[in-house]
Amino acid sequence: MCLAIPTKILSIQGDNATIELGGMQREVSLMLLDGASVGEWVIIHAGFAIEKLSEEDAQQTLALIRDIMEADEVH
Repeated sequence: MCLAIPTKILSIQGDNATIELGGMQREVSLMLLDGASVGEWVIIHAGFAIEKLSEEDAQQTLALIRDIMEADEVH
């Protein structure tokens, strides 16, 4: 199973972006996504930004992921 994670673009250089996820910064490729801008939320899969999404959708998805992780810790 694969999991795509919402992240916020902090900076862009060429076809690469610096994103932040859980307090860590990482470089990802924008080659599969047209027109991404600094400050936008994108879904990252296997090191590539694959889709833009609203901040509201990103926050809802991240909350669901946190809920799943917390539930797993209980078991």
